[in-house]
Amino acid sequence: MLKNIMVMFSYTFMTRALVVGLLVALCAALLGVCLVLKRYSMIGDGLSHVGFGSLSVAMALNLAPLAVSIPIVVLAAFWLLRLSEKGKIKGDAAIALISSSALAFGVIVTSLSGGMNADVHNYMFGSILAMSHGDVILSLALSIVVLVVFVFFYHDIFAVTFDEAFAQATGMKVRLYNTLIALLTAITVVVGMRMMGAMLMSSLIIFPALTAMRLFKSFKAVILCAAITSMLCLILGMLISFLFSIPAGASVVAVNLLVYLLFCLAEKIRTYL
Repeated sequence: MLKNIMVMFSYTFMTRALVVGLLVALCAALLGVCLVLKRYSMIGDGLSHVGFGSLSVAMALNLAPLAVSIPIVVLAAFWLLRLSEKGKIKGDAAIALISSSALAFGVIVTSLSGGMNADVHNYMFGSILAMSHGDVILSLALSIVVLVVFVFFYHDIFAVTFDEAFAQATGMKVRLYNTLIALLTAITVVVGMRMMGAMLMSSLIIFPALTAMRLFKSFKAVILCAAITSMLCLILGMLISFLFSIPAGASVVAVNLLVYLLFCLAEKIRTYL
């Protein structure tokens, strides 16, 4: 095992993918806890579909994919919040509406611009090899920004996540912090799509939070467990991907699922003891 890990790190593309992946996994886990507790966990899936649509347009026009998709996904996140706040369309329905429309638009653009090529496939299902040096630099910068902002506003995000009504009654700017969570989620989704793929990115947000909640109840314990679990699953998933030549995104999701089932088993055992 140790020898295989050393061989994996001898490749530059694997090293940079691991660094980016760990930061993205950490961001996704932290935000995932908030989104799951607020019953808004599927926003990651919706935004990843929007990201795919914007990436399809960018590639069809020969533009920088990340530079185009980041502002579009951020705007989509804001729009989702506005739709939910007005009450005309509930959160899950709004996500389904936007995600399916964006995915359909992306498929149409892809079909008209030459069909499903390697670049489009990489963005749909993820690819370590597709990450350029520029992608790595931008991804690292954005991931660090997300982490710094989350840590700085940790107590406010905690208050809004657990009791939004009480936080609003105390004078807290609830709408501002909900917007902040949506913004950070949008950035994390776009950054993670390059490696995880649009179809699998939401799992990186949902699985660690659900896994941690099997055994822990306090917000801080769930946050810590989700963060550690997410990063360990990413490392193991990338190792499996390297050894068996399968897509990294699918490997990471499979490992997250296995760990979730193990935590469920541990919860059952603890209940009977």
